[in-house]
Amino acid sequence: MNPALDKLQAYPFERLRRLFDGVQPAAGFQAIRLSIGEPQHTTPHFIREHLTQALDALANYPTTRGGAELRTAIAEWLQRRYRLPAIDPETQVLPVNGSREALFAIAQCVVDASRPGALVAIPNPFYQIYEGAALLAGAAPLYLNQQPEDRYAMPFGEHGTETWSRVQLIYVCSPGNPTGRVMTIEEWRTLFELSDRHGFVIAADECYSEIHFDDEHPPLGALEAAQACGREDFRRLLAFSSLSKRSNVPGMRSGFVSGDAALLRSFLTYRTYHGCAMSLAVQHASAAAWCDEAHVAENRKLYRTKFAQVMPLLAAHLEFDRPDAGFYLWARTPIADTDFARGLYRAYNVSVLPGSFLARTAGGINPGAGFVRIALVAPPQPCVEAARRIASFCNSL
Repeated sequence: MNPALDKLQAYPFERLRRLFDGVQPAAGFQAIRLSIGEPQHTTPHFIREHLTQALDALANYPTTRGGAELRTAIAEWLQRRYRLPAIDPETQVLPVNGSREALFAIAQCVVDASRPGALVAIPNPFYQIYEGAALLAGAAPLYLNQQPEDRYAMPFGEHGTETWSRVQLIYVCSPGNPTGRVMTIEEWRTLFELSDRHGFVIAADECYSEIHFDDEHPPLGALEAAQACGREDFRRLLAFSSLSKRSNVPGMRSGFVSGDAALLRSFLTYRTYHGCAMSLAVQHASAAAWCDEAHVAENRKLYRTKFAQVMPLLAAHLEFDRPDAGFYLWARTPIADTDFARGLYRAYNVSVLPGSFLARTAGGINPGAGFVRIALVAPPQPCVEAARRIASFCNSL
């Protein structure tokens, strides 16, 4: 067996299952699960129709690079969304089976484990895939603590040349999971300068980019930032996006990678052997989804409604800021985060995720400790009911 498997820690939801093991929620409360970031809004009917209309395509093998229809739809969406000049669908777009599998696979493609002391930099707290990808690629994670006093910015200046010279890949998540923070153009400029100096690849996870509060000022994207900084070739930069949150189709497993054409050429070679081509039926439905914005605007309205209803109910009890984007509340707890989550589940049958499960101890601290992640993914009424129960639980402490 690959010895690196022994370095993997239990996934946060497995840890949550163990935390709740043996706990019997109080009778009379229907379960409300706000622990996992799985969209629970209805999948748009037109996407379902396009999927079923293309079922005859199940008789054919798909190509790894995807069909022209889908790649063109993605390229045109990128141009509209981020006000970019022409994106070449032939060389700068690669469809993937959800951003998760591609975020994992890029480390296996990019990291050269034969170089001593190879590092992959990741935000802390973080999406667990980043850490697992680094370890199984033969690198060590470099945790960059994101803390409230810095507005959860990644501390790029915390390490010197000796450390950054060993970094081969950095994961950034903007809008962030779990903090909801969007990186500024100044932070992108700093990161690009570091990449130029040390030669590492930037993997930008943007799966929450379309859930935001201001249609006039949507979150800044990685390719958009590169363009603004004069990096028209997107060198050493790949952006990862997905339909899961944007279009409420997490089960369709559809996303894309875009950016540096040379990197994508190598990534395509890797993926050809990896065996991860997207079903032609899913490609057809995905192209339709990327071409429509009306359903995305309606989706955002639902999330805005939930934030507007939930935050006033919790404001007197938990410390949090409204996120820049995304569907999480990252809230400080009055007791240990694990005790809070376990107690809330026992008393009111509401599940939230302890922040310490999403982070690692680095520099003497676990930056997720003392927080919980509340995923406002359920319909509005259950989210409001959950907020009322959380407020009642806080009052009982």
